[in-house]
Amino acid sequence: MSKPSTPARVTPDLGLAASLFDRLGRETRQGRGIVRDSYGAGEQAAHDLVRGVAENVGLEISVDAIGNLMMTLPGRDRSVPRILIGSHLDSVPQGGNYDGAAGVVAGLSAVSALRQADVAPPCDVSVMAIRAEESAWFDIAYLGSGAVFGLLDPGCLSIRRSDNGRSLESTLLERGFDPGAIRERRRLLDPSRIRAYLELHIEQGPTLTARGLPAAVVTGIRGCKRFRNARCTGSYAHSGAVNRPFRHDAVAATVALLHHLESVWIREEAAGADLVFTSGELYTDPAMHGPSKIAGETRFVLDLRSVSDATMDLVADEARAAAARIGAEYRVNFDLGSTSDSPPAVMDARLRARLMSLLEQPFEMPSGAGHDAAVFAKVGIPTAMIFVRNDFGSHNPDEAMAIEDFAIGTQALLRLLLDFPL
Repeated sequence: MSKPSTPARVTPDLGLAASLFDRLGRETRQGRGIVRDSYGAGEQAAHDLVRGVAENVGLEISVDAIGNLMMTLPGRDRSVPRILIGSHLDSVPQGGNYDGAAGVVAGLSAVSALRQADVAPPCDVSVMAIRAEESAWFDIAYLGSGAVFGLLDPGCLSIRRSDNGRSLESTLLERGFDPGAIRERRRLLDPSRIRAYLELHIEQGPTLTARGLPAAVVTGIRGCKRFRNARCTGSYAHSGAVNRPFRHDAVAATVALLHHLESVWIREEAAGADLVFTSGELYTDPAMHGPSKIAGETRFVLDLRSVSDATMDLVADEARAAAARIGAEYRVNFDLGSTSDSPPAVMDARLRARLMSLLEQPFEMPSGAGHDAAVFAKVGIPTAMIFVRNDFGSHNPDEAMAIEDFAIGTQALLRLLLDFPL
């Protein structure tokens, strides 16, 4: 293959993309939603499907020790580091058809276009279908990409799948993969042999829809500092018999803490900081609570996210201080516990600038959700992401991505491949 004189005329293979999205939806839908369970039948069906398409395109196929699928278009110089385009193929239970899969389909759509146009990229370009990005099944963040670089704690092999109770180790063995790669922290990819990692993903919030934009360049992926097992303990009592000065009301105290942290969020946002705050779990003990009782205990989660470690640390310290102050005021005890942390990942400045120049309506934004791109950036690989507009949110059956928006994001990736910055 040779490089054409007018590479700008090469456009993504949207026929392949539309057909692949349709087949992925039909073959992995259960009821209203998509179920591509990590290392389960649904994810494997998706891997088998994209592998078949890649073979028809004429790509080289390889599968690593833990099941990540690599589909490679040879470049003009095979001795130099390659470019990866990738994402995951698993989904949350009853998820949508585009979360993760759009990135893999974008890569195949781009390299298929190069193949059809008889264009050889300057280096190998591999489309990577990454295993088990969603933590819904094994409660492990970035399982597939983390294992590739030897980043996982081998203890994770004992973690059991949420639906069937089988350990990760036994599940890998059942699928014919090698848990020894995780146990030995074996690197399956050498970061020095990867020139860049590129990922297209649907936006999982409403920003692009609200702004009327089809795509955006991602500035960075927010890190997370999460108090996973926070608890407030007071005393159970009769709701009508105890006046406020004598109460030890865990619910009232917890609400006061959450209200205070909401005000901190507003303050930091007004000061220009990047921050989101959520309490995604908040509950009382169903064996003890009642409509005529003052609740003596709550359990809850505090989830802080930002592209700045300093911002997350500041708000976490504020949460601890506020818990002590409010606990004394309400005569209860807070135990926020330790945090589970994932660091933010900043996208490569040169790749961001180049992608911005390739969008007719350039726009940049952070990603609040985690992505495999964060792992590649963490090990020092130049990394970039493109978001594509998606109506109706994500992690639900109603994800909606127009093929026209997908084409705009994929065309930017394709043009980047044709004129990659040195």
